[in-house]
Amino acid sequence: MSLEIRTSTTMEEILSAYPSAKLGLFRRYHIGGCTACGYQPTDTLEQVMGDHNISDPLEAVIACILESRQVEAGLQILPTAVAAALKPKQETRLVDVSSPEVEAALERGESWPLIDVRSPEEWVNGHIPGAQFLTLELKFEALDTWPKDTRIVFYSNVGRRSLEVASYFMAYGFTNVRNMAGGLEAWSGELQASNVPPLTVEVSPINDRSPGP
Repeated sequence: MSLEIRTSTTMEEILSAYPSAKLGLFRRYHIGGCTACGYQPTDTLEQVMGDHNISDPLEAVIACILESRQVEAGLQILPTAVAAALKPKQETRLVDVSSPEVEAALERGESWPLIDVRSPEEWVNGHIPGAQFLTLELKFEALDTWPKDTRIVFYSNVGRRSLEVASYFMAYGFTNVRNMAGGLEAWSGELQASNVPPLTVEVSPINDRSPGP
């Protein structure tokens, strides 16, 4: 049975029933992303709306929560589609997908910036060829100067951190961001090492829990 959301419903109850609402509320209302804009599990929806000056009616906030799963699903892009965008004219075992979205973009000659949101250590150990590492400098450059309709694909190890970054960019007005579904665990292609010497590349089983969330 689905949860009936009321003003007295706690955030713990909401997020338990709708886990995607955490990022959905951040994308829409910029809440829950840091200490200053956070909330407690025991806070009611009415308290959160009041504390963060959300002027939308309750119905709109509830709609945001209910639609968050669908919005989150719309941010996902398959690794095979990413591979097709990266290597459109090469024979590769990675490309075995028919994606209208990718095909249309390639026909228009559009590029797909692929951005790695993991830690520097993870990047050095191995990353997707052609990807860029998300430094603070690149992050602020993108947020401040890139057109808001720039197509960007983010990835992490299993896709959770990159989904958070994609949501962050979406909250700041970007309309064409995507998250590589499943992250590197779902990527069956080659990795390349950073050219930072000395380095021995050894790609071990990947998880999304360490060293970052």
